[in-house]
Amino acid sequence: MDNIALSLAMLLAIALIGGAVWQWRRSGPDRNVWLMLVLAAVVLANVAIWVIPDRNGVAPVDRAAAGPG
Repeated sequence: MDNIALSLAMLLAIALIGGAVWQWRRSGPDRNVWLMLVLAAVVLANVAIWVIPDRNGVAPVDRAAAGPG
């Protein structure tokens, strides 16, 4: 389940960046473009938090998948 959520988050970030580029070319840099880019950065930061391993070499997503204990 965690892998599906992370995959959807990555797809969302790609779509947001693509939408921001499309909007920029269509009407220039306005508030919606910057908001989409900020949201994409937040989503990418959240994905990075979940997949980057700690000092022991275990990523939080792997620890969560292993269950409690």
